[in-house]
Amino acid sequence: MEAARLLAEHRLPGLIVVDERRHPKAVLPGSQLLRAVIPGYVQDDLALARVYDEGHADKLTESLRGKTVADVLPRTADRTPPPVVDADATAMEIASVMAAARSPVVVVTGDAHRTDAPMIGVITVSRLLTRLLATGSGPSP
Repeated sequence: MEAARLLAEHRLPGLIVVDERRHPKAVLPGSQLLRAVIPGYVQDDLALARVYDEGHADKLTESLRGKTVADVLPRTADRTPPPVVDADATAMEIASVMAAARSPVVVVTGDAHRTDAPMIGVITVSRLLTRLLATGSGPSP
C-alpha cells in the first residue's frame, strides 16, 4: 500500500527496488501495481471491467493491504534487472538506455559496469523529457 501511495503522491511512473546495500534489484512499474489490484478474471476478459462501478473500483487498492512489494513484483524468473547508467551519462545515453529497456525509470550509479554498485539516484522519463524540451530539442514552430 505504501508503494502505491508513493507512486501516486509523487506522480512517479515506477519505483526502483533495492536490497539492504542499496543495490538495485528490480523496477516496480505502476502498471505492475495495477495488475496486482485488478482481479484475474477481469485481466482475462477486459469486457468485465465495464461491470465495475466507480464505487467498487475505488476499493480495488484495498487488496494491497498486508502485501509487500515482493508480493506484487513479477516472479524472479520474469524480472529484468533495472536499467543502469553512470552518474556522468549524457541525456542521449540515458534516453537510449530507457528506450532499449522500455523502462520509465533508470538507476544512476557511480559505475554502471559494476553489478554491485550502489544506487545514488533515479531518473524518470518525465524528468528526462523536461530536460530535453527545455534545451530546445522539441518540435519547432
